[in-house]
Amino acid sequence: MRTGFDGRAERYEELRPVDDNWWQIFDALVRLGALRGSRVLEIGCGTGRLAQALAERALARIWAVDASENMVARAKTLGINARVARAEALPFKAGWFDAVVMRMSLHLVDRPRALANAARVVHSGGRIAIATEDPESFERVWFTQFFPSVPQIDGGRFPSREALTAELSTAGFETVEIEPLRQHRTLTRDKALDIIRSKAFSTFDLLPGEEYSEGLARAEAELPASFESQFDWLLARGVR
Repeated sequence: MRTGFDGRAERYEELRPVDDNWWQIFDALVRLGALRGSRVLEIGCGTGRLAQALAERALARIWAVDASENMVARAKTLGINARVARAEALPFKAGWFDAVVMRMSLHLVDRPRALANAARVVHSGGRIAIATEDPESFERVWFTQFFPSVPQIDGGRFPSREALTAELSTAGFETVEIEPLRQHRTLTRDKALDIIRSKAFSTFDLLPGEEYSEGLARAEAELPASFESQFDWLLARGVR
């Protein structure tokens, strides 16, 4: 899967604003992972906003990793103890953390290896908290109407509820709980087109070139001035 997160670092925060929906997921992760005051590793930290919020609002002691050098560089400007590393080969001792957190990064890794590594670096009784998109919703994602390959492409990257439960159990998390969450937001035409044109989501990197060009042209011609969209999450908690 070729996705260019180094190139997305500069506009990453602009295209993913911190709003009420963002804070709802933050609160859910803190609750599920019992992250408040804990020693926490974030896997796939991006520009470091979640790690920063966990340190400031949940008083967690935070370490963070990301595979993108540019993302890690931006996270460090926020004072985050971040380093370049892959989820499948975490450079930490066994049992070092109380918890691991992953927000919209699970689809970018080799899940069996990454989850096994997450289980390795938390102590007995340690937790993992995950926020990922529910693949059952991909037919209803607002840009699927313009890019019909999206359900097949992302369906191969995001785990179903059943698959995630099984994978967490296999990785070594003895207790697994998963809950759904649906969020709504209003998008303007300009914002939606900016998302497509900038390829804000890694999905756009994986579309066939002709489909991307044709879909963009259709979106430019057909998108209304504003519209309602929904996002369906799977929120997971595992205890080792």
